[in-house]
Amino acid sequence: MGIQERKEREKEARREEILDAAYKVFVAKGLAGATVDDIAAAAELSKGTIYLYFRSKEDLYLAVTNRGLDIMLGIFEATAAQGGDPIRQIWNLSDAYNSFYEEHREYFRMLAFFENPEMHDTVSEEMLAECQTHDAKVWGFVSGVMKNAIDAGYLHAGLNPLEVGMMLWSNSTGLLRQLDRNEEYWHARMGIDLRKTLRMSNSFLLEAMMTDKAMQLYHDQLIHHWPTRSQEKKS
Repeated sequence: MGIQERKEREKEARREEILDAAYKVFVAKGLAGATVDDIAAAAELSKGTIYLYFRSKEDLYLAVTNRGLDIMLGIFEATAAQGGDPIRQIWNLSDAYNSFYEEHREYFRMLAFFENPEMHDTVSEEMLAECQTHDAKVWGFVSGVMKNAIDAGYLHAGLNPLEVGMMLWSNSTGLLRQLDRNEEYWHARMGIDLRKTLRMSNSFLLEAMMTDKAMQLYHDQLIHHWPTRSQEKKS
């Protein structure tokens, strides 16, 4: 290994150490409550060293969030590798997003930063570009799954694959946030099982876009009959 290559590896390892420390601090204190001093202390580095790698606290926050996007994409890819017809692929993708929420809830919460444009003014152009690259990989994958279903005649021709993915994602995200923040309220006071509601609403959305070919294939699994992947494994 050459000197330059070793230096690059050491630099990348240090960057990952900073991100590990930043994740712990952000989870404990949130973006507003955390400081670069906190992160430097957690990483056992000087504040100046942190700034050699990241221009601001917000840049650090988004770098950690990009890790979450990479984890999400990995879960999506592993799920798609299980195979299945195009409709099953879409439904499994929905399940995979739910799994990401259940298994990586802190990253799920951090992703909300992307929806606050006013916060982007504090982020460097380089970090925004890096975020767009990670985001594009996720949406490219999702769009590809939807396109396959359209091309195979399972979803109506003329649909925009990205719009289909956006509709299903928006529905899931909205209900998952309610589940994350207000599950007890909806369950105890309103008698609503948000997980069941999530599956039902995604089913309604998907069925509205399915062709007769797909409807015939899934005649016995419409609306509330959709099984979870865990149920499928038991059967």
